[in-house]
Amino acid sequence: QVQVVESGGGLVQPGGSLRLSCAASASIRTIYRMGWYRQAPGEQRELVADIINDGRTNYVDSVRGRFTISRDNAKNQVYLQMNTLKPEDTAVYYCNARSQFGGLNVWGQGTQVTVSS
Repeated sequence: QVQVVESGGGLVQPGGSLRLSCAASASIRTIYRMGWYRQAPGEQRELVADIINDGRTNYVDSVRGRFTISRDNAKNQVYLQMNTLKPEDTAVYYCNARSQFGGLNVWGQGTQVTVSS
């Protein structure tokens, strides 16, 4: 079964940018949906953005226009470009790989993003 590993988190000042990467251990070409979720302390995990294998994307309202999700099927990578970061974006960010009709629902270990001056 495919595994995913996130990287790219860190500490950034408000207004700054980060790019998160999600590396898969196998081809993601046939994986229906790749998503980025986040979980802040004391909060539930929430969907940030996802991308379907036909290129369709979806964003939570709070990041639309600031974050961009993309997938590179040739490199088995999914990215989350985060611009104009705000303190409320602080969270652990998780990559998720999911099939359309069940059978695959894989999570990474998460990467910490901290937005603070």
